[in-house]
Amino acid sequence: MLDLSRTLDIDLVVVGPEAPLVDGLGDLLRHAGVAVFGPGADAARIEGSKTFAKDVMSAAGVPTARTLDTPAAPCVVKADGLAAGKGVVVCRTERELAAGLELVGALGGDVVVEELLEGPEVSLLALCDGSTAAALPPAQDFKRAFDGDAGPNTGGMGSYAPVPGIDGADVEELLELVHRPVLAELARRGSPFVGTLFAGLMLTTTGPRVLEFNCRFGDPETQSLLPLLEGDLLEALAAAAAGELAGASIAATAGAAVTVVLAAGDYPASGDKGIPIVGIEDAERAGALVFHAGTALAGGRVVANGGRVLNITATGDTVAAAREAGYAAADLVSWEGCRRRDDIALAAARGEEVSLG
Repeated sequence: MLDLSRTLDIDLVVVGPEAPLVDGLGDLLRHAGVAVFGPGADAARIEGSKTFAKDVMSAAGVPTARTLDTPAAPCVVKADGLAAGKGVVVCRTERELAAGLELVGALGGDVVVEELLEGPEVSLLALCDGSTAAALPPAQDFKRAFDGDAGPNTGGMGSYAPVPGIDGADVEELLELVHRPVLAELARRGSPFVGTLFAGLMLTTTGPRVLEFNCRFGDPETQSLLPLLEGDLLEALAAAAAGELAGASIAATAGAAVTVVLAAGDYPASGDKGIPIVGIEDAERAGALVFHAGTALAGGRVVANGGRVLNITATGDTVAAAREAGYAAADLVSWEGCRRRDDIALAAARGEEVSLG
C-alpha cells in the first residue's frame, strides 16, 4: 500500500476494512507522509479488542453493558477480537450459553460475557479528526439472519437511515455521551482517533448503552448513509485527516435510504461460490445502487463469491418510499440459493419511532 501510494502520488488514503487498521496500516502511511482517514493501531483497538473498548469507556464514563465475571443466561457472549461481525451470540438459556461459549471460543482469542440489554438498536457514525466529531445521520441495521430478528448474528442483513424519532438534538446528546468522551480518552492516552468512530447503541429504558465500536465505515449502514449526504465527502475526509474537521460540511438530505442485503442460502454458516447472478443491470436501471460485497467475474459473468453477496440500496422521500423502491429493485436480482430478509425497515416504514429512553 505504501509503494502504491508513492507510485500513484496519492493525496489521501481512506482505509475501509478493520483488519488493516488494527494491524497498523494507518501508522505506516502517516509515518511516510501520506494523509490517512483511519485510526492508527492503538486507537483502532477500540474495535480490535472488546476488553480495551471496555477499559476506555470505563475511564471516559461512557455507559455500556456490564461485564459478567461468571457466565449466566441471559447474557451475550462476544469474541474479544475481530470476527467479521459474527463473534456475538445472544444467549437466553443455559443451553444457548453453552453453545455460544463453544462457538465463540472456537474463533480463538479471549471471550467476553456481558449482560443482555434490551431495546432498539441505533448506529451512529461520526467523522473524527482526533478531537472533533461530526455525526452522520443515525441508522439502524438488522444483524440477525432471518425475519423477526431470528437466527444467528451476521455482519448485517440490511439497514436504513435516518431513524424516525432520533432528531438533531438526540444526535448531539449521543455525541456528548459517547463519541466525545471516547475521543478525549484516546487522545489522553496518546492515541488520537482519526477516522470514523462507529458506535453501535442499545436504547434501553434507562438510556443509551454502547454495544460495540467499529473503527471504520461499517456496512450495511454506510450503504444507506452515503447516498443521503450533500456536499463534498472527500473534502470532509481530507479535513479530518488533516485535523481540521471543524470547518467541513457533511449535511444530509431530507430523504431516506434503505439497503437490502442479498445473501447466500446458508449464510452465515457458508457462502455461495461461482453461481451466476442475473438482474443486476435491471436493478440499476430501476434506480437502485447495487453494491458488490461478495462477487467475482467468471467467464465474463458476475457470480456469487461469498456470504453477503450484494447490497441493494434505494432512496426516497420517506423510509416507506425508499423501502418500496429497494425491495422492488431486489426482486429483479437473483441466483440459485439467493436469500434475504423481507422485514428490513418495515417498522419504520409503518411509522414506528424510537427514543433515547
